[in-house]
Amino acid sequence: MRIAYICADPGVPVFGSKGASVHIQEVVRALRRAGHDVTVYAVRRGNLVPADLTDLHVHIVRIDAADAAARERAQAEAATLLSEQVRADGADLVYERYSLFSTALAALADAGIPGVLEVNSPLIDEQRHHRELVDEAGALAALRAQVRAARTIVCVSEPVRRWVCGHADAPRAVTIPNGVNLQRLTPAPEDPDRVIVTFVGTLKPWHGVADLLRAAALARQEWSLRIIGDGPELASLRVQAVELGLDVDFRGALAPQDVPAALAGTAIGVAPYPDLGGQDEQYFSPLKVLEYLAAGLPVVASAVGQLPRLLDGIGVLVPPSDPAALAAALDDLAVAPQLRARRGELGRRRAEKRYGWDTVVAQILSQAEVQHV
Repeated sequence: MRIAYICADPGVPVFGSKGASVHIQEVVRALRRAGHDVTVYAVRRGNLVPADLTDLHVHIVRIDAADAAARERAQAEAATLLSEQVRADGADLVYERYSLFSTALAALADAGIPGVLEVNSPLIDEQRHHRELVDEAGALAALRAQVRAARTIVCVSEPVRRWVCGHADAPRAVTIPNGVNLQRLTPAPEDPDRVIVTFVGTLKPWHGVADLLRAAALARQEWSLRIIGDGPELASLRVQAVELGLDVDFRGALAPQDVPAALAGTAIGVAPYPDLGGQDEQYFSPLKVLEYLAAGLPVVASAVGQLPRLLDGIGVLVPPSDPAALAAALDDLAVAPQLRARRGELGRRRAEKRYGWDTVVAQILSQAEVQHV
């Protein structure tokens, strides 16, 4: 089956280092492994192309705009151009990652091509709170058009599904959490000389890395901290580490295919999400935690969002925004190698059983009643 994967979000390159780019690549891989012919239509390409996707056809319509209002108009225009290209190329199914102002899926549904709309976050709220949103009415109208046209709306979490249903009539909205690449991430030995605690992710306030540094300063046991990722908080986190007297191994942004090597030697994966003011604010489906599980790492994480269910019986949960509790949990695991090994083994098994991308994408296509190749 010919599948057109569309992403009209200018903040998400197809071949980038952030979690959203990883998500695009993994969905495409799973679709191709299932025997489908996939072409990507997007507004940013990126240059971190993994070896197994060098043959992927990617059609780009670039967005150039001087201000927020112009960018919003340009995004809508780019989505229209992308939909026209899909129609010209031909497709049996559209799989679109929800983005502000795109009505590509809706336009293609009018042309008789069914579509799956994947919603990863409440983008309108994010844009309003963290960036600048000029035409909110236009963004809402686009969301409603896409939801109305989609054969199924796949939401990565229940808070995201509730958000969609709160803004549009969405009886076909379902919750299917993210997956993980079980081939790219596999268990590896710990460093024999030290206990390494690793964080992977974009360095933004809602990932809680500042709390992780405070926890490291409170530690009573010996463990070292490695941070893989980049973002707007990197400079302030480096300053904080110096002020706290910490020797932190900042690795910077890495291409997804380079993350497994950077995880090598890690003993514990950590996800210190802060308290954002209620469960509906914890709307993420945590790629980093799934990657820790696939890598056979025991996980210490905040008890928010999907994490209590995801880590039930295999992980260690702590209250959010509580560096002392986080330090204590990491201390306890740092001195318990057998417990780390057992939890890591259980985590890998859970990832294999429930969260492989092939399983997740098969569920999505089943919801869309797509079963043939």
